[in-house]
Amino acid sequence: MSAPKNDTFLRALLRQPTPYTPIWIMRQAGRYLSEYNETRKQAGSFLELCKNPHLATEVTLQPLARFPLDAAILFSDILTIPDAMGLGLYFAEGEGPRFERPLREEWEIRNLDVVDPDAHLRYVLDAASQIRKALDNEIPLIGFSGSPYTLACYMIEGRGGTEFHEIKRMLYERPDLLHSILDVNARSVVAYLNAQIEAGAQAVMIFDSWGGNLSAAAFREFSLAYMERICAGLKKEQDGHAVPCVVFTKGGGQWLESLAACGADALSVDWTTDLGDARRRVGDRVALQGNLDPAVLLTNPEVVEREASKVLASFGKGNGHVFNLGHGVSRFTPPENVGALVDAVHRLSLPYHQ
Repeated sequence: MSAPKNDTFLRALLRQPTPYTPIWIMRQAGRYLSEYNETRKQAGSFLELCKNPHLATEVTLQPLARFPLDAAILFSDILTIPDAMGLGLYFAEGEGPRFERPLREEWEIRNLDVVDPDAHLRYVLDAASQIRKALDNEIPLIGFSGSPYTLACYMIEGRGGTEFHEIKRMLYERPDLLHSILDVNARSVVAYLNAQIEAGAQAVMIFDSWGGNLSAAAFREFSLAYMERICAGLKKEQDGHAVPCVVFTKGGGQWLESLAACGADALSVDWTTDLGDARRRVGDRVALQGNLDPAVLLTNPEVVEREASKVLASFGKGNGHVFNLGHGVSRFTPPENVGALVDAVHRLSLPYHQ
């Protein structure tokens, strides 16, 4: 199968020359779009939306109908793996994801099984296939997963946004149990991402959303080591084309050098890291993705353009930059500001590639 007509995103991840800086936005199919909210209402719940390949395809395509983005991302959730493990995922209104059966007992942890994506996550793979077909080779499709440590945070705490006391207690008192969970998670993620690649994903991203809550030593042992295993186990090409891998540790700017050696093709960085400094630190080992503060999109088009130009200038001339936010787009974002951002990046980045 041939490369997408617009392969700027893939080329940037591989640090190849591009005519401009490509852009996509984390959580680009989301609640800031009225059409997304209508489709979600039709599905009945967020989880049902994720588990309906037809509707997941529909919402993946919605932002692309509005904005000339350079990549699509599979509509799903990072918690599909622990859900498939039987932990009882549900979404409390206004409170985010919860698990009915968080992991606390040793026997529960010892009984965890690696997820078989074909058997347990077929709805995700079907969505990936449908989306890839619907994209008609115009732009590439990104697949994704949570990192083993981030998944473990939810699996042990039972929800996100906590002080992480439960997982930290296990990490220090019973590291063997946490390693057992992380091993199962890592093997599940490798199988899951490779299945997404076979189903149509042309790049994959590992979201290490909670890796930044660890000490430096704990990050190396309980997060980075497992992402290294995943990068080593991923399919590097499909249908004769390279499949780049992006790693994103939110709050991990202090570990960029270590992350650059993990085997990924690119690092996504949050807005607390200076992009120019990040580029100097990682050199030509990896491409960089990011890193506009999502709060900028709550302002107005003039401010959006001004701040986007600062990010582009920070990275500077040359290849290997994918423009993105430093985290997901806020549900309170006016859609016209996203349009202004995409336009500004495409227009203002041209001189950096001459």
